[in-house]
Amino acid sequence: MPSLVVKAYSLLFKYNLKRRLQALFESPISEPSNGVVSRTDESIATCNPSFSNDGVATKDLHINPLTSLSLRIFLPQSSLISTLSSRNSVSGEGVYGGYVPDKNGKNCKKLPVILQFHGGAWVSGGSDTASNDVFCRKLAKSCDAIVIAVGYRLAPESRFPAAFEDGVMAIKWLAKQANLAEWSRSSLDKRIANAEKHRGRQIVDGFGASMVEPWLAAHLDPSRCVLLGVSCGANIANYVARYAVEAGKLLDPITVVAQVLMYPFFIGNIPTRSEMKLANSYLYDKATCILAWKLFLQETDFNLDHLAANPLILGKETPLNLKHMPPTLTVVAQYDWMRDRAIAYSEELRRMNVDAPLLDYKDAVHDFATLNVLQKTPKAQACLEDISIWVKKYISLRGNEFSY
Repeated sequence: MPSLVVKAYSLLFKYNLKRRLQALFESPISEPSNGVVSRTDESIATCNPSFSNDGVATKDLHINPLTSLSLRIFLPQSSLISTLSSRNSVSGEGVYGGYVPDKNGKNCKKLPVILQFHGGAWVSGGSDTASNDVFCRKLAKSCDAIVIAVGYRLAPESRFPAAFEDGVMAIKWLAKQANLAEWSRSSLDKRIANAEKHRGRQIVDGFGASMVEPWLAAHLDPSRCVLLGVSCGANIANYVARYAVEAGKLLDPITVVAQVLMYPFFIGNIPTRSEMKLANSYLYDKATCILAWKLFLQETDFNLDHLAANPLILGKETPLNLKHMPPTLTVVAQYDWMRDRAIAYSEELRRMNVDAPLLDYKDAVHDFATLNVLQKTPKAQACLEDISIWVKKYISLRGNEFSY
């Protein structure tokens, strides 16, 4: 059974979540919002572009002028080949007031990238919340990878498919950055060959507002991309994985090599055994989560067997074809009412010969490894280690050196 601390905290958490959802219902949005919103009652972690005590530098970006879609980049200090020779680069000088990569790239190590989608029952959370910031910092160090947290649009200001569109926008932006970086390096080589005739040229996108991101240009290895979603963020990650499969070479040079679904926010019209047995489970009960789904889905489109909610339902526009999905690690908790549907999805992936292991944690609750107050528990730390071991199987440059 969960500890007394978890039980006590769960009561307070469920009360606050239900009150927040009811307040959103009672204050209907007159017009849909086109931009990302934030909840004023959530604790925000400021970014630090210099490598702090934990060895991770962070930076916030806005990549879509129409929706203010935000990202937070987490760069581990392992991206530097030599930390001693790069002290000048880690000074307080530079455009970002923090780490600036060497222009010649001599001290820059290429790292895989993890595109991370936070949880929050569609209505809360963000790339910069304190809880998500702590988790992503640990993830970046544990996996030795760049982590990019996506601050997608929230409901009910922005209903489906806004969050899913933001997920697709994020991976398309990442592909654009990889291409711009490659073009920039090629252009630099030509300028050197031509004695710097075109010195000072900058690379910008179609809006003329987004230049090559220097951290990604210096350290990103686009051939090793992992998607990771937490709770409802897992629904987004799985959608983006499907999009990547369908897009194929259109996302070049980005290659999605694996995805991690942490206690996905799956549901359906026909209740599973866990949905009946654990309907009033810890932190998130079923009745409250249905309210969240009503806030997220359009009123005319509300259906618990919606493709966004139930991944095993055959969609008209997106046919169910899982055999080409990337290797998928699924994390479930013993006392989470959503566990059975996540297990069924993992089993279906394995049936289609996809590498899809399942991590089932005893005495655990939904959000046990990512909620701020629980991240220091032995179970949360073990989960992070388990995820890192499996992910390294697909992001190791030396092949399947790591196995799970």
